[in-house]
Amino acid sequence: MSDGDLISELYAGCFRRLVVQLYAVTGDLTEAQEAVQEAFTRALVSPRRLAALENPEAWLRRVAVNWARSRYRRRRVLDGLLRRIGPPPTVADHSPEHLALLAALRVLPEGQRHALALHYLVDLPVDEVAATLGVSSGTVKSRLSRGRVALAALLTDTDTSDATTTATGAGTKCATDATETGRIDVRS
Repeated sequence: MSDGDLISELYAGCFRRLVVQLYAVTGDLTEAQEAVQEAFTRALVSPRRLAALENPEAWLRRVAVNWARSRYRRRRVLDGLLRRIGPPPTVADHSPEHLALLAALRVLPEGQRHALALHYLVDLPVDEVAATLGVSSGTVKSRLSRGRVALAALLTDTDTSDATTTATGAGTKCATDATETGRIDVRS
């Protein structure tokens, strides 16, 4: 019998039984399935050693139980640390404006999205954003500028009548100023 056949036969014969046993140990079906899968993964590393065992199912059970216990201990330590830190941060805002911003960010190219998120949401300075992304500061500034322009286009609300009136009135003044002086008045 080949190594693959042995593992396949063991998997078909005792996977469900091991999951039921580990479910009793862990109290969580997903956790039990992960533990048994981890045991089979470790069996795949040395199938000849598994074949030499008198009771391979007992070895798989022991590996799965040990893995589940280790995971439980690590989670308990993490839970203790999290309790010391305090309550978890508040969940993201679900307002329509916030959802619109997230949807608009998803549309942007990856470089612009990462630069905008790190600079404005994580509040990193341009140099740190550049170091994090592995690009120059000039590239980050360019991505931020282009990203802001793209976001503004995506987030503008042209349906409101006040915005249209203001935009047409200010737009005429800006267009006139731009043709006369070459500059655009952004104060309005």
